[in-house]
Amino acid sequence: MRSSRRLAAALALAVAAWAGSGCAVIPVGGPFPVDEAGGGDPMSKPFQRMIAVSPQPAWAPLQVVQGLQAAMAAYADEPDVLSTYLTPAAAKTWKPDGPITVIANRPKYDYVGKSDGDQVVIRLTGTPVARIEADDTYMPYSAAVGDISVDFTLVKDAQGGYHVQSVERGVGLLLTMDDVARAYRPTKLYFLAGPPGPSRLFAERRLVVDRVWLRVKPTENFAQTIVRRLLEGPSKALHGAVGSVFPQGMSIRSVRSDDDRVVVDLHGPIAPDDLYTDGLKAQLKWTLNNNDMANGRTIEVQLDGEPFYSSDPLVIRADDMREDWLGSNVSPAYYVSRGAVHSLGDDRPGNAVQGPAGQPNELYSRLSMSDGGAMVAARGTPAAGGGIWVTRVAPDGRWQRWIQGRQEDLTPPSWHRDGTLWTYDRANDTVLRCDPASGRGPERVAAPGLDGLDVTRLRVSRDGVRVAVTVGKNEVRVGAITGGGGAPMLGNFQTLITVTDEEIRDIAWRDGERLLVLIQSKNAQSVREIYVGDGQSTELPATNKRLESISALGQRLLAATEGRKGILEFNQDKQGWVSKVDEGDAANPIFSLG
Repeated sequence: MRSSRRLAAALALAVAAWAGSGCAVIPVGGPFPVDEAGGGDPMSKPFQRMIAVSPQPAWAPLQVVQGLQAAMAAYADEPDVLSTYLTPAAAKTWKPDGPITVIANRPKYDYVGKSDGDQVVIRLTGTPVARIEADDTYMPYSAAVGDISVDFTLVKDAQGGYHVQSVERGVGLLLTMDDVARAYRPTKLYFLAGPPGPSRLFAERRLVVDRVWLRVKPTENFAQTIVRRLLEGPSKALHGAVGSVFPQGMSIRSVRSDDDRVVVDLHGPIAPDDLYTDGLKAQLKWTLNNNDMANGRTIEVQLDGEPFYSSDPLVIRADDMREDWLGSNVSPAYYVSRGAVHSLGDDRPGNAVQGPAGQPNELYSRLSMSDGGAMVAARGTPAAGGGIWVTRVAPDGRWQRWIQGRQEDLTPPSWHRDGTLWTYDRANDTVLRCDPASGRGPERVAAPGLDGLDVTRLRVSRDGVRVAVTVGKNEVRVGAITGGGGAPMLGNFQTLITVTDEEIRDIAWRDGERLLVLIQSKNAQSVREIYVGDGQSTELPATNKRLESISALGQRLLAATEGRKGILEFNQDKQGWVSKVDEGDAANPIFSLG
């Protein structure tokens, strides 16, 4: 009732303001915002519901187009209003489907060409910011795209009012950044590492983040919106790379809460057993908790209002599952000095590691470390005969060449958490994967999305699901490992960032969802942290020293200065860089994986 009264009051004020003004002016903000904060429900997200207004006979053509864009912002909640801006013919031919285009606030509206009074063309010009896909992924546009222009042809009806007769082909909903900020929320969904299918669902007991943007709905609390989207499965970026315990056809009846618990009531075909229970608990717990929907409260799962699969309720307690489902962000740090790998303590450099990797040499470069630090891989210099070399970190270890090739043709090696080693062979335009457990040499991995591209780096993420590559000197793309361990392939590639008049010097994974990019311009450098799920980025404060390479894990970020003059670490508290290693020839900071 409270919401209904607010809506009625808003509409009454809108009509009164319009009628009393003596002219047809649409408020600058577009549709009328009405507070829909959720009445204190902890599972709801504050937002403003937009109430669209139909066009009025006295409105000028430009105002009609402004009103049309405002009705687009309210379309998801009030779809009927949008059609009132269109002629009957346009309402049949133009459909507001496909991706939503997000443009910068305050687009420009202009009259185009000559007008005979009965037909007018209005051009909307705006800066494209992103698009929201049908699977709720948020894809930013490169700054190099430039402004877009959309022409709307309007005609006058018998009552003297204007309606839109046609919209340029291919144009769907246009929302401003303010529209998106009001109605959408970035949301983390959690799926299981490994491709879909029961044989691999719990092999690794790890979760993978899928970041989407969900619209807040006035008809349900946001927790229910989140679970509903979780049941639909991953976005296209992770298709074939992750799984879920929730089968096709499963739906959500409700999500409700009190002071101590959150109750998730499901409906659909599922035959739960102990194998599925841990995965279900993990997906629900982390999805609800990490979107501030459960906040540590007990989560109870029901099926059609009854206990989930036994006489006892299925309860997920705050301490039920350890953080290892999300992977550890704690690992020793290392760096390379005179070709030897040294540990890096919190306060000072440490000792060289055991075995050949800890011995000075000039044969290997761009070293990387496997999960747990048991193996070191490196790219061989011409003096070593090129290739990718590997040694165990042990007194009896020895360097062995796993992959043949010239140094300049092979990207620096990257470890997968399953113990396989990956590189890109530029001479043969192919991804190579070496699995020591198989006893065979390197195998080619299909990656059709990279065909014909100048791949200069390849880095596997710590969750073992995503892959980042640099293309030439100006672009980063992110894809996923699909197809399973037996016959993996790389797919789902999308451009993450493109720079102009700049050069990408290095990339490093913080975790499974954040990538750091070191960018060099003519006179300065920057390190950008980018969420690979939606491209949202933050630029870290710069240092007056030129950086050569970076490595990261969780909140730690290390960088080697150009010319092998030392190792720096970014201090999160002080938001600045501090020296960690001052000695000469210090280079190549290392965390395991990433």
